Amino acid sequence: MASRLPLTLPRNLTASLLHSYATSSSTTAPAPPLLLKLRRDLKTAMQTKDTTRLNVLRSLLADVTNAAKSPTPLSTDVQLLSLLRKRAAAGKAATEEFKTAGREDLVEREESQVKVMEEYAGGVETVGGEEIRGAVVSAVEAMRQAEAKAVQMGEVMKKVLGPGGGLEGKPVERGEVARVVKEILGGK
Repeated sequence: MASRLPLTLPRNLTASLLHSYATSSSTTAPAPPLLLKLRRDLKTAMQTKDTTRLNVLRSLLADVTNAAKSPTPLSTDVQLLSLLRKRAAAGKAATEEFKTAGREDLVEREESQVKVMEEYAGGVETVGGEEIRGAVVSAVEAMRQAEAKAVQMGEVMKKVLGPGGGLEGKPVERGEVARVVKEILGGK
């Protein structure tokens, strides 16, 4: 029967393995600045007992946590901005419904929550409309010169937002780009 000898690794190899394990386990991207601000402000809202802000922040952070478990987690400020705008639009729609139902107490609550969401949405810097329009116009003109067939919206979106595109890597809302592309393609 063979005796088992303990396996010992040279000291420098052990340190090297530990270092590679420590660096490889941190493959997640850093959190977007807006998400960090939301988390900090949640603590502040708890301390100051600002219930409106606290409710909004808890709800937004719950959405972010749920999205993290999905195939498309929220990993940029632009994605968080999209979430904020979507939630603000839903809040405005709810406000209108409450007004028609005569529920002024709920109208005030929704309006204050929408105000908080718009405050956070206003803090995100995105590419301006003129820069988007310029990138889309130049992409459409280049595609029309290069191809004899009609230019499709999806192709323009890929060209503008993809590698080598005018808006590649810039903080831009896809919805705004899509709106400009539709306008340009429909206008000509």
